Amino acid sequence: MWISRADTVDSQRPKILRIYNIYRVVLGLFLTLLTSSALRDGLIDLQNPDLYESASWIYLIVNVLIALLLHQGKRDLHLFVLAVLDIFLLAILFYAAGGASSGLGNLLIIPVATGNILLHGRIGQLLAALASLALIYLTFFLSLSHPAISQSYLQVGVLGCIYFAVALFVQRLSRRLRQSENLAQQHAASLANMEKLNQLIIQRMRTGIVVIDETREVLLANEAAAQMLGKPIIRGMELDRLSPELGQRQRQWQVNPSIRALPFRNHVGGAELMASFKRLPADESESLLVFLDDNAVMAQQVQQLKLASLGRLTASIAHEIRNPLGALSHAAQLLVESEHIDDQDRRLTEIIQQHSKRMNRVIETVLELSRRRQSEPQLVDLTLWLAQFIRDHRQSSPATDIIECEFEKEGILTRMDPNQLNQVLGNLCQNAFRYSGEPGSPRTIWLKLYEATDTGLPTLEVIDHGPGIDDRHLGQVFEPFFTTDSSGTGLGLYISRELCESNQARLEYERLEPRGSCMRIVFAHPQRLV
Repeated sequence: MWISRADTVDSQRPKILRIYNIYRVVLGLFLTLLTSSALRDGLIDLQNPDLYESASWIYLIVNVLIALLLHQGKRDLHLFVLAVLDIFLLAILFYAAGGASSGLGNLLIIPVATGNILLHGRIGQLLAALASLALIYLTFFLSLSHPAISQSYLQVGVLGCIYFAVALFVQRLSRRLRQSENLAQQHAASLANMEKLNQLIIQRMRTGIVVIDETREVLLANEAAAQMLGKPIIRGMELDRLSPELGQRQRQWQVNPSIRALPFRNHVGGAELMASFKRLPADESESLLVFLDDNAVMAQQVQQLKLASLGRLTASIAHEIRNPLGALSHAAQLLVESEHIDDQDRRLTEIIQQHSKRMNRVIETVLELSRRRQSEPQLVDLTLWLAQFIRDHRQSSPATDIIECEFEKEGILTRMDPNQLNQVLGNLCQNAFRYSGEPGSPRTIWLKLYEATDTGLPTLEVIDHGPGIDDRHLGQVFEPFFTTDSSGTGLGLYISRELCESNQARLEYERLEPRGSCMRIVFAHPQRLV
């Protein structure tokens, strides 16, 4: 934002005029006091006391009225008229006091200088010319009646030169001051704009930022920090009141800054947060900057790096393993078709084919995982989406596989990639049917959709009444290539969890009593940052 010279002058005129008005009123009082012969004795010898008394009172009254009525002179015409009036009245006092010998001619320097501060160029120089002409004319008029005064022409000429010198000097000085002030105001405006921009950037950042002082009270916080901590942040709030867990980690960091703080949740069902601390440099108040990051977002970034590495690995797998594996499977198939093979060898070739197919499925699954595109979350109505999912299942699955669905209410929303959600729920339902009974036998699983009462987050449960997972295997449920089924790849739950995390959702397992399993998807809030 650029500030023009006119704006600078307008902003300074009221202050300069206020000082000038006070000066004229004080000067008017002093000149009026000199009307008393006792006070002016030895100071000034008046040539025309009556005219001096009348002019001094007029000068005082006019200046008092101007000081009371004219607070702001924004127009150049007003300022010019005011300066000319001041020069005219002072010139009359100069004449009444006896000319250059009275010393009152020096008083015209102030209106000339002030006029050149507020008026520029030829207008300011015109004031110097008017003051010089007024003194020369009045000195000439006085010399007609008082011949001795004719010797004052040299003094009056010097005063005229002083008026022009003051006018030129003040104009040059004020021009430089205006340039410096313009530059300072431009810098101030740039700094103000930069501060607003910084505040906007901080508020729009996904990283939570909290600034605390040496007493551990909040000085500043952005919107992301309030969303992560799940409560409004008020300036002056104590850190322990805002988040006891965060306060504990801040104290641990003060004791040993090299220790990495553990993740924490500020409330039940809230996001898992990571806190880092940085002391503000050259800060006398010892303020501390706290950064809050959503662990799910960080895990998502780590996952993208993991998938990139996995993609390079699977490219080698596809080239180095898949082709020989295909040759083995084809050779086994030819052996089975041979007429000179006994039953025992035929059984061995079937085993070769069976495990070749299993290895091929593992490679296909890993390749699918590495080629998986980045998630594209959308606002999804889970009620409508789940109803369509069940209809599609009935059309493509055996009649013996039944899905019972329970909706808490309609219009439960979340943000997730619909294609990835379809893949996750397909994997979970397939696992649930597998552990509910043999294919072809009546098998039933249950889907339950609701909003959690404590967090308000959309939640979907896939429930079966199978044998459940053994306690000793609970810690390995979501590990890649872990399976209790000889025909499984051990990647279904791993992929499902990865897909959930890439959409900022969570996949959890809960064992039911007396038997059964519950796979629970806790979706992200529909208003989360994308």
